[in-house]
Amino acid sequence: MPKMKTNKSAAKRFRKTGTGKIRRNAAFTSHILTSKTTKRKRNLRRSRTLTSGDAKRIKALLPN
Repeated sequence: MPKMKTNKSAAKRFRKTGTGKIRRNAAFTSHILTSKTTKRKRNLRRSRTLTSGDAKRIKALLPN
């Protein structure tokens, strides 16, 4: 059986942590930043973990 290919678009957006959870970056950080408060922009810099339902789907796209 051939090797599974990694979904490259998912690999650029998500990464696995040491415990196997999936990390993602926050949305709403690329443009129209003048209308967002400094506190909101600072909190958007932090990465988040996916919920269990979403993580199940993404793990199928990231076999390695």
